[in-house]
Amino acid sequence: MSEPILSIRGLTKTYRNGPRALDNVDLDIERGEIFALLGPNGAGKTTLIGAVCGLVRPTGGTITAFGHDLARDWRSARARIGLVPQELATDMFESVWRAVSYSQGLFGKPRNPARIEEILRSLSLWDKKDAQIRALSGGMKRRVLIAKALAHEPELLFLDEPTAGVDVELRKGMWDQIAALKERGVTIILTTHYIEEAELMADRVGIIQGGRILMVDEKRAMMERLGTTEAVIELAAPLAEVPPALAGFGVELSHGGTRLSYRGGNGEGRGRAEVAQLAQALTRAGVDFTSLDIHDSSLEDIFVGLLGGQQQTDAA
Repeated sequence: MSEPILSIRGLTKTYRNGPRALDNVDLDIERGEIFALLGPNGAGKTTLIGAVCGLVRPTGGTITAFGHDLARDWRSARARIGLVPQELATDMFESVWRAVSYSQGLFGKPRNPARIEEILRSLSLWDKKDAQIRALSGGMKRRVLIAKALAHEPELLFLDEPTAGVDVELRKGMWDQIAALKERGVTIILTTHYIEEAELMADRVGIIQGGRILMVDEKRAMMERLGTTEAVIELAAPLAEVPPALAGFGVELSHGGTRLSYRGGNGEGRGRAEVAQLAQALTRAGVDFTSLDIHDSSLEDIFVGLLGGQQQTDAA
């Protein structure tokens, strides 16, 4: 395996007279991947990004990007890192063109109007190039932030809640832009409240809570390992009890004996196969049913379950 584009070891951040925002974080980011960092408000996502991008001074630990220790050799890596922050931090009276061009020159890049035009067109901002930023909608302002971050052609791009406040149609368009960046070889780390974003786009997912990384895994592996299958079977006639032939499936009877509920799979993708076996067992037992509804865990189900379990552990 090649050297990670970003390697974080033992990263901590404790604010004076305040909480520990990051607690001994270890994380490796592979070149060319889209990595989604999920966590509730206050979990440490923005602090972690700020530490890598030079906006937050860590209390302890090391950050290595492109083989450079950022504490000692920041300048060698900074021009290769881009950031789209949560908050709009730009001159509202500046035109879109000037704001994006300024970001290009800020990192020592030569003037390249053709590249600026390409970025603005790709983000559907070309017809607004001469407009003042203050006159734009919220979604357009966020796209200006992305344009500014792309102006110096970073190899590692942080997107902190990139689609917050953006309507569904524009959000889908921005997903296409993020996918296109990956195709060009840009490594992307994004935080998001829209878990479907991570489920749709991410190669790997990390879950952070209370400044600690709870889990990092490939998205598919996480969903297969921690996911479950739920099935609801509506019966044609009520049962007084679960038939002995179904005892091994762990089903529960409810709704006056007219509904059987199954939950299983053991996080190993076996759930749907077991539901098929359950349906066959019902038929063999002479139990008629009118409907069978199956639901597999989404990434959001896993995320909520992990955070709920962590909160119970913290409270113990």
